[in-house]
Amino acid sequence: MTKEYSPDRLDIKAFAQAGGHLSGHDSLLKYERLAQEAKGLHPDLLVDWKAVSEIRPEAGGPGQIWLHLSVHASFPMECQRCLTPVDVPLDVERSFRFVADEATAEALDEECDEDLLALSREFDLRELIEDELLMALPVVPRHEECPTSVPLASSDDDFEVANSEKPNPFAALAALRKDGKGT
Repeated sequence: MTKEYSPDRLDIKAFAQAGGHLSGHDSLLKYERLAQEAKGLHPDLLVDWKAVSEIRPEAGGPGQIWLHLSVHASFPMECQRCLTPVDVPLDVERSFRFVADEATAEALDEECDEDLLALSREFDLRELIEDELLMALPVVPRHEECPTSVPLASSDDDFEVANSEKPNPFAALAALRKDGKGT
């Protein structure tokens, strides 16, 4: 008999002891904080994810609990170059080691290279997925090649007026040349 695990309330230790595997094909709308960042959200946008857990043997100890997470999504944003919609591919590949509690995770954080999380019997895997996708969002989303040409000219009427009123710093040299005093 195979035990069913819920990604919303996952007993991490039991999941790891069973060598658990979970995967999902969720609507992006299921991830509320992520959906707030989207431009042009629709129900066809999906988040594909896979979580695999294991216990790695540890010398003189009960073993370390690990969770490996793979996530792929296409996220609608606005290109900051041409200001048109762009679907940004988001890919996350992360591994996390679980420790007894938050205090232990905080104490070990400085000396460990791996990402540490506190062990829980009701771990919300979807919340972790959402956090990782939020961190993967580009600060400046843009197309590899914009579908429309991007004009690179700009003008500022106030700047033009201010510039036209300023005397040219080299005007004095030009005047000397006209007077025949310059060489």
